[in-house]
Amino acid sequence: MGDRSPTNGLVAKPSLNPRDALGILDIRTETQGGSSELAGRTDAGADVLHYLATHGAAATRAAVAANVAAAAKTNRYLADDEDDDVRAELAHKIARLMPGLSERESAHIVALTIETLECLARDATVRVRAIVAEEIKYLNCIPHELALQLARDLETVVAAPILQYSPLLSDADLIEIIACGQVQEVLTVIASRKPVSEPVSEKLVQSLNVPAVAALLVNPDAKIRKQTMDLIIERVEEVSAWQLPLALRADLSARAIRRIGSLVGASILERLAARNDLSDATRIYLNRELRTRLAETPMEQVGSSAADAVAAAKKEGRLDAEFVESAAQAGQREVVVHALAQLVNVSEQTVKKIMTAGSAKPLIALVWHAHLSMRVAFKIQTFIMKLPTRDVLPARGGVGFPLSKEEMRWHLDNFNITA
Repeated sequence: MGDRSPTNGLVAKPSLNPRDALGILDIRTETQGGSSELAGRTDAGADVLHYLATHGAAATRAAVAANVAAAAKTNRYLADDEDDDVRAELAHKIARLMPGLSERESAHIVALTIETLECLARDATVRVRAIVAEEIKYLNCIPHELALQLARDLETVVAAPILQYSPLLSDADLIEIIACGQVQEVLTVIASRKPVSEPVSEKLVQSLNVPAVAALLVNPDAKIRKQTMDLIIERVEEVSAWQLPLALRADLSARAIRRIGSLVGASILERLAARNDLSDATRIYLNRELRTRLAETPMEQVGSSAADAVAAAKKEGRLDAEFVESAAQAGQREVVVHALAQLVNVSEQTVKKIMTAGSAKPLIALVWHAHLSMRVAFKIQTFIMKLPTRDVLPARGGVGFPLSKEEMRWHLDNFNITA
């Protein structure tokens, strides 16, 4: 009956007599629904499934592509199918057959299945390649070159799963991809790997990609050698996006902490001084620096209430992400509350309830609804809500919101806010 199918240990239904199967084909030859039903049966027989793959309509071929009982030669045939949906169904299935395949099947079937996977990884349709990448991202039983090919894909949706999770990529592979000047999102994904080695961290920092380095700093599994950390500290004064992630790194030396303290503003200094791993001498130094910063800080908005400050900003067209972020970083709680209330058109009391809910998720949803950035949400969590580090939700990929739109709407609905 042709090549055996790699069924990955699935139990088939009671066998369908091949003659009965062919009879069904004869009777239903003009009925696509009947053919599709037969194409989904794991007991239809390899020859029947191959016949349907070569003669069936698109829906029938898609059903065969999804059928774990289809023979390896049938899978390879469908990898060249003209219909994107057929190849997409095959992509979902074929990667799931790989674990343990070499122990279950002959060398011929293994080679044919890998050839099918490679064909799909080269597919002209981004959706198909993306499905393959998502399905194989954790596997170590596929060819290294296949993983590397997907990691080098110019489409981020294809490359990202492999770059972030694949155990097959070596440091040399990652460094080569970084050196090729890949897009920002790709570098940020590499920085989020667990773990990131010291050589890879060094190349990421040398790229001077701001979101990627920020993602590297918030990654507790990223190893950063002293010389690389010094490169970050040299630029931290001018790159504000690195300041808080750097201050929160658990592996900073006392020397590095003091150096950072001499370069950053009062709000970051306050976070540094609150660390529980400081020596008495370092804590005294940071507190002295903090008092100096506070003395140098001009008293803005003296004599005007938070509501007046927000109203003035709105009138002047300044009630935006920069305004709210600056207020958050300065610890101006009431200004932030009034600003969010204005931007979302809810009461200040509602905003305060969200900020005291004990969770970052409703606040993130509110910031999203206000059309502000995740960066603003991060600053509010840190400087206004003052959440413990373990409870702070960082940006996804260094810039995106970590919650889905549906989840954020759900959190807002709990406070009677419709988004």
